[in-house]
Amino acid sequence: MTQKDLSDILPVQIVDQKLLDEVSARARGAARRRMNHNLHRLPDAVQRMLNAMEPGTYVRPHRHIDPPKIEMFIILRGSAAVLFFDDKGTLLDVVTLSPRGVCAVDIPAGHWHSLIALESGTVLMEAKDGPYVPSTDKDFAPWAPLESDPAKDHWLAELRSKISVPSPA
Repeated sequence: MTQKDLSDILPVQIVDQKLLDEVSARARGAARRRMNHNLHRLPDAVQRMLNAMEPGTYVRPHRHIDPPKIEMFIILRGSAAVLFFDDKGTLLDVVTLSPRGVCAVDIPAGHWHSLIALESGTVLMEAKDGPYVPSTDKDFAPWAPLESDPAKDHWLAELRSKISVPSPA
């Protein structure tokens, strides 16, 4: 296959401020207050996507264990907290991502984690081992509320109260 054939099949994708604005606007208008923009095809060996998140979105704690998958988040704008838990749901650590501070976190397979958007317009780049198979993509934490459970709002507020947000540099 020639380079021309490859470029016809797999076009170069550009992530610019216009695309970040579009994905953020879709997240603001979505019931879940977040929106993905996939850069990958579902069977790709590496999943690559933009995650636009608004404050108040609930990302149920989960891990990637079967099959084991590494997941990386790189903050492009806004700020977000990545929360880590033990097997019983105890909060172990919080890493705050900001373009002006810690810019990325690489999460080994098997670590319970969640995300909280700290600012409107937050967009992260996510990369995770693929391919994407919905039935095995995530192992959701049994100790965390379901996304459909109204108790999630109280649980999320409690978690957010435990996060100390660093001042902008």
